[in-house]
Amino acid sequence: MKRTVLAIDIGSTKVCALIAEIDDDNVAQIIGAGISKAQGLRKGSITNIELASKSIKSALNDAKRVAGTELRSAVVTISGAYTKSLNSSGIVNIPNKEITLNEIQRVMHTSLYNANIPNEFEVLHALPYNFKVDDQDFIEDPLGMNASRLEVETHIITTQKSNLNNLRKAVKAAGVDVESVVLSGYASAIAVLNNDEKELGAAVVDMGGNTSNIVIHSGHAIRYNDFLGVGSNHITNDLSMALHTPLHTADNVKISYGSLYAPSNDLIELPVIGDETSTHEVSLEVVHNVIYARVEETLMIIAQSIEKSGLKDHMGAGVVLTGGFTKIEGLRELAVAILDNMPVRLAKPTDVGGLFDTLRDPSYSGAVGLIKYMAGNYTPYEIDVNRRMRHAGEEPQASQAHYPIHEEAPRFEPSVSSIPPAAASTPPPLKEEKKAEPQKMVNIGSNKPAQTDQPNPISKFWNWATQLF
Repeated sequence: MKRTVLAIDIGSTKVCALIAEIDDDNVAQIIGAGISKAQGLRKGSITNIELASKSIKSALNDAKRVAGTELRSAVVTISGAYTKSLNSSGIVNIPNKEITLNEIQRVMHTSLYNANIPNEFEVLHALPYNFKVDDQDFIEDPLGMNASRLEVETHIITTQKSNLNNLRKAVKAAGVDVESVVLSGYASAIAVLNNDEKELGAAVVDMGGNTSNIVIHSGHAIRYNDFLGVGSNHITNDLSMALHTPLHTADNVKISYGSLYAPSNDLIELPVIGDETSTHEVSLEVVHNVIYARVEETLMIIAQSIEKSGLKDHMGAGVVLTGGFTKIEGLRELAVAILDNMPVRLAKPTDVGGLFDTLRDPSYSGAVGLIKYMAGNYTPYEIDVNRRMRHAGEEPQASQAHYPIHEEAPRFEPSVSSIPPAAASTPPPLKEEKKAEPQKMVNIGSNKPAQTDQPNPISKFWNWATQLF
C-alpha cells in the first residue's frame, strides 16, 4: 500500500515543498513540487512568522496543485543556526542475554537521560555512532546478538525550543501540522552521500544562499555538525558594493560571469546604483577578483570548521560540496587547494523516482533528502524530535501506522467513554469487535449478577408477606 508524504525544505533563500508516494519497498516517487522565495527568514531562522508562513503556503499550494492531493502533516527541515551538539553514552544490562529492539531503545534513551541538555533546548536527533556489545567495540547493528551488556555512544543534536516552536507555528499557519523535524545538513547528507562515502567517512557541506551547513559522516553515523553564516548571497553583496550596481544586477553578473578561472580583460556595462538610467563600464577582472576573494574566504571558514571537529582523519572520502553555491565554475579546484588536497566532489541529489528536472540541481539536496529520509534512508537507529526511536528495518510498518494512529486515536477515546450509547451502534469489522467484547463483559459483569442476585431475596420476602396477610 502506497503512502503519500509531504516534505518542506525551508532554506535561507527559498522554500521547497515536495509531495511523494512511497511504496512498501520504500521506493519513493515524487508527484508534486512547489518552490517559492523565502520571506521572513534570516540565516535560515524564522524572524517573521506571518511572512514565513506565506512563503511556505505558496510552495505548498503549488505542490498540491501538481500532485492533485491534500495532506495534513509534513516533515520539515530546520537550519543549524541555533543548534548545539554534544556526545553522550548509555549502558544497559540484557536480562535475556539477547539484544532486541527494546534493549536498543532503552540504551539510546539512557544516553539521552545522561546528556546534559539545557532546559531551553529540545532534542532534534540522537544518532548512535558506536555500539559496544560486552567489550566488543564498533558493532554496526547489535540487534539479535547475544550479550550481557549493551553500551552506546550517541551524537545528540539539539535546538532552541523557541526556534522550533516558531518553525511549527509558521508551518501550522500555512495549513499543515509538523509531523517531524530534520536538521537540514542531515537531510542534504542523505541526498548526496553514497554507501562508500558513508563507510569511509566524509564531510557534507550544503552551501546555500545565506548559510552553509556542515555534517561529518563517519562509519554510517553523523559525528559532527556545524553552521556557518556564509553563502552565495555574500558574493552578490560584495559585487554590488564593489561595482556600485544594484543587487539584482550584481546577482545577474554573478550568475553570468561567476567563474574562478583566469579572467579576461573584457568590459561589461552595468547600471549605477541609485541612478539606473546611467551606466558605467567594469572590467571582468574586477568581477573575478571580488568573487575569488569571497569564495576563498568561505572555503577557509569551512576548512577551519573541519579542523575544529577533530575528525579530519576519519574522512577517507574527503569533502562533498552541494547547494546552489557550488555552481560557480572552478570551485572544486580551489576547494582542493584550500582543503590540503583532500578529495572534493561536487554533488547533486541522487535520483528519486519522478524527480522533476528542476530538482536535479544541487540547491534542492535538502528537499530530496527529506523524501529519502521518509523512505527510511537514514542511520540504522535514531531518536527523532518526537523522542520516538526510528529503525531502518521497521520503518515501512512504523510510518504506515504513524498516519492512522493520529487520525484514529481521537475516535478510540470517545468510544470508550461513551460505552452505553455505543451499544446501539453497529460495530465495524475486526478492531471494533475486539473492543466491543470487553464492553459487553463489563455490562454482564456489573448488571447481570446484580439482577440474578437481587430478585431471589425480594421474591422470598414477598411470598412470606403475602402468606402472613
